[in-house]
Amino acid sequence: MTPLHSIGDALRELLQSIPLPAVRVLFVGTLVLILLWVLRLPRSVVTPEQTSGRWDENLKPIAVLSLLIQIVIYLLL
Repeated sequence: MTPLHSIGDALRELLQSIPLPAVRVLFVGTLVLILLWVLRLPRSVVTPEQTSGRWDENLKPIAVLSLLIQIVIYLLL
């Protein structure tokens, strides 16, 4: 075996020792943190400078919806 095989085997054993519920908590927690960050963004950051009053100009509701869908999916899997 080459040195890369040894490193790869050691890394695989290390990663397999992490329990899957802990990985799920970290992953979903990251999505929740991103959701909180998006919710705290000021309106000036998520809308264009020259607005025409269209419903789809504010990106925050779309981002929140997509993050919520991802959180629900990963909690159910």
